[in-house]
Amino acid sequence: MPSTADNPSVPETRTCPLCDAPLDPAQPNECPNCDWVLGYRRRSQPRNNTRDIIAVFLSVVPGLGHMYKGYRMTGALYLLGSLFALIAIVVAATFTAGWALLLAPFYWAGVMLQVYWLEDKGVKQQPVA
Repeated sequence: MPSTADNPSVPETRTCPLCDAPLDPAQPNECPNCDWVLGYRRRSQPRNNTRDIIAVFLSVVPGLGHMYKGYRMTGALYLLGSLFALIAIVVAATFTAGWALLLAPFYWAGVMLQVYWLEDKGVKQQPVA
């Protein structure tokens, strides 16, 4: 039996790297079975920088930026968690002569960076033509 390398008219059958299901030759970069997509982490859509920057500024109060981007439960957890984080920082500051207060800016910066890179659920983005 001739191989597909000998006969270029026969399409090569590829399988999904996650579930081993055969991939559609028309769309070999997407799996219809398990929703695997080649290069998922690379954004194919342009970033909406205005919404990202607004979300970062709203994250001065941790959780508001997440809520703005459509992640309400995550935002509520960040809002509640920030209270516990600040209490823990204050308690740690009493034992470290105040040096633990330097942890608060790192916490805020982490929340702001995370909300900046988070996909926006609040707005449907148009596919790139």
